Amino acid sequence: MTPAERLAALRAELARAGVDGFLIPRADEYLGEYVPPSGERLAWLTGFTGSAGLAVVLMDCAALFADGRYTTQAAQQTDPALWEQRHITEQPAADWLAEHAAGRRIGYDPWLHAEAALARLEKPGVTFVPLPANPLDAVWSDRPAPPMAAAQPHPLRYAGIPAAEKRATAAETLRAAGEDAVVLADPHSLAWLLNIRGGDLAHTPLALGFALLRADASSELYMEPGKIPPETRAHLGNDVVVRPRVELAAALAALTGKRVRIDAEATPAWFAARLREAGATIVPGEDPCRLPRACKNPVEREGARSAHRRDAVALARFLAWFAAAAPSGRESEISAADRLLAFRREVPLFQAESFPAISGAGENGAIVHYRVTPESNRPIHPDECYLIDSGAQFLDGTTDVTRTLWTGPGLAPATLRARYTRVLQGHIGLATLRFPKGVAGPHIDAIARRALWQAGLDFDHGTGHGVGSFLSVHEGPASISRAAKPVPLAAGMILSDEPGYYLPGQYGIRIENLLLVRDAEAQPDQVKPFLEFETLTLAPYDRALIDPALLTPAELDWVDAYHARVLALVAPGCDAATAAWLEEACRPI
Repeated sequence: MTPAERLAALRAELARAGVDGFLIPRADEYLGEYVPPSGERLAWLTGFTGSAGLAVVLMDCAALFADGRYTTQAAQQTDPALWEQRHITEQPAADWLAEHAAGRRIGYDPWLHAEAALARLEKPGVTFVPLPANPLDAVWSDRPAPPMAAAQPHPLRYAGIPAAEKRATAAETLRAAGEDAVVLADPHSLAWLLNIRGGDLAHTPLALGFALLRADASSELYMEPGKIPPETRAHLGNDVVVRPRVELAAALAALTGKRVRIDAEATPAWFAARLREAGATIVPGEDPCRLPRACKNPVEREGARSAHRRDAVALARFLAWFAAAAPSGRESEISAADRLLAFRREVPLFQAESFPAISGAGENGAIVHYRVTPESNRPIHPDECYLIDSGAQFLDGTTDVTRTLWTGPGLAPATLRARYTRVLQGHIGLATLRFPKGVAGPHIDAIARRALWQAGLDFDHGTGHGVGSFLSVHEGPASISRAAKPVPLAAGMILSDEPGYYLPGQYGIRIENLLLVRDAEAQPDQVKPFLEFETLTLAPYDRALIDPALLTPAELDWVDAYHARVLALVAPGCDAATAAWLEEACRPI
């Protein structure tokens, strides 16, 4: 089917369902950022493959909403004759619905929307109608089957805390709040709480499912029993009952009179509807696993350090190779990404990439979340910018690193070096920040933008996101962004530090390290506890893009000290040729 035929088929199905329109989020029933092929409804319908977005289909028009990371990509991947393009924050879907759908009935799949997300779309005159079946699925004839990878135990030497202890702590949270149970709809919570991992997604080691955690610390895991091999069944123990997902509705119906916590931001609306029908009392509250999962325990912190040190060897090998290969003009975006992945595959405990590498040369680097395809792949030319944003999943940690490289030979042009250096200044400003406990990501986002703002420049994405421990490369609840919720940063959180600058049609600049939040040493007159960041990522910055004259003495000292640390920690694990390249790359500026 062509894109136009798919849209026409969906509209015919909407007419049969008795609604005037339909919401298609980029989500599956687990509401995560990454979905299996069976959940790629938005991509199937529109052609847009970004990891966040929303489509609204009416009988006479349709719109695709994407954020600043994806506006260029969305325009390239969709047919403007079929889809209006909208910036999801500057032109909210709720306003578009109010203008185009007043007096109409708009259908939605209650498995694919959280109640809080639906509430943000509500406008007077627009009626939302939950549908018993997804009409898009009825016309997606070749939809892939849901994944059925096995859930595996995550060993205590990597998890750090036994699952029984985690369940007891979370259950105490419920008892203290006078609640009987909590719905766990986020598979990351299942992975962390039960110390299990899986292979249902290509880059995030999840076993997809749902759970109920009770106030007595017992739990019911709703996952197909065929996904639970004997060793995992033994690992879960007697206090975790495994049931097929078809039994979930009956379990919720049995909670009559119970107080049940639901995270309205992270739970499909279907759950609240079933609980209300059962006569349960819904208590809004955050998933009790979310914050503890973000605050890595000592074993996970040391695992992150170890994973980054090993990953740094693969990065150094790649950067040394790239420095020699790029000026030839014989490499491409795909060949470069493949070479980095090949180096990573040789690293102990490597499991997979933590996301598909963003490998963008020249103008493709200006597409914030560019994903190279055989059709878009282009050679990497001499004398241009190349942006590589990549990461790895190791059993003991998750990495995510971006470097912008000049393909050479020689120095980059002065204007480009000035813009790169301003991005570097913001990157350093955040990495060196000391801040009092209670400060949240939105409070410090501007620090990474200050040098850019002074030159009238900015970037249209957040500065940092949380990162899991052999879990998702994008993890809540904390992030560094003007639009983020004010979740106080806490010791043990891992966040990215990734300011950038993008000139559409020419190049993109982004520099990214991961930072571990830790307690800061007290100062003589300090009256409250402070926190600081420990930089985990170990990879040199490209000297050909740095303008030392723009850096302050303190910033120069920081870069030199960082490079000395990279050399000391990484070179011993490298072959002689890579170590020699690294020594030159890390010499004082």
